[in-house]
Amino acid sequence: MSDLRNPIPIFGPPPSIDDIADMAERALATIPLRLAQHVRGVGITVEDMPDEQTLDDLDIESGWDLTGLYHGTPMTERSVMDNAREPDLIFLYREPILLEWIETGVDLYGLVRNVVIHEIAHHFGFSDAEIDTIEQDMA
Repeated sequence: MSDLRNPIPIFGPPPSIDDIADMAERALATIPLRLAQHVRGVGITVEDMPDEQTLDDLDIESGWDLTGLYHGTPMTERSVMDNAREPDLIFLYREPILLEWIETGVDLYGLVRNVVIHEIAHHFGFSDAEIDTIEQDMA
């Protein structure tokens, strides 16, 4: 808010890791039940930025280009014969999400929800190209 003594609007601090995690959990709770039953146990982790190893593994030059990442075994690649594996995780990267939010002016919760849904699609075995096609068809 601003007043005559301070004409510059005063904004609160940027959303925290916990704020983004809360939005992601809310978004996860909104997916249809027929899909939700298949993502039980998929964890959500929020970090400020992706680490260098992740960027190198994905051949991404800048951490600002990665808002989320699914880490796990897609359902299409699982077998009842699988050995125990690490739990599936969705990583959200707070600072790139906030940058996209600022640059696009979209609703922050909607942006977080889109990233969560994109990464859940990877859990179901969709490629980035397939997800992009679906998103274009929905626009």
